[in-house]
Amino acid sequence: MTTKLLASALLVALLAGCASGVKLDDVPVEDKSVTSTGISTQGIGSTPSGAQTGVASVSVDKTNTNIGPAGVAHVVFFDYDSFVVRAEARPVIESHARFLQTNKQRKANLEGHTDERGGREYNLALGQKRAEAVRQALSLLGVPESQLEAVSYGKEKPAAPGSSEADLAKNRRVEIRY
Repeated sequence: MTTKLLASALLVALLAGCASGVKLDDVPVEDKSVTSTGISTQGIGSTPSGAQTGVASVSVDKTNTNIGPAGVAHVVFFDYDSFVVRAEARPVIESHARFLQTNKQRKANLEGHTDERGGREYNLALGQKRAEAVRQALSLLGVPESQLEAVSYGKEKPAAPGSSEADLAKNRRVEIRY
């Protein structure tokens, strides 16, 4: 009896520790200014009061930020409310797997995205499942886990801003970035 009571108390404490009272829909999103190179200028070379710091600005060449296999798409599309990798995406994934196996020093970020339908938490989870599905496909083709990182942006970074079915389909994707 005491063992069951202790196990129940432990389970309740564990579940209470996993719960979060933070509603993601109520969290304010901060818009940081971004330069044409895609880098935030906030905090570079100065403090909020305007005083100079010892941090130097960095120049970034945007022309080679997504180097990967030549002539191969960097996007894998998904069906509505699904994280199953389509058969037509296999050649893309296989090309990226060969590239990563040949270039062991390169790492790939797998960025999961969704369309605008659904809540914020749901779409973040679905985007993560999509990124993990592509990560698993690459792993099964021999790419080491250390070269892959799966992240989700949910519906926060749409590729197409419209709400037509064609626009929504463009947003259900995983982008492979190097």
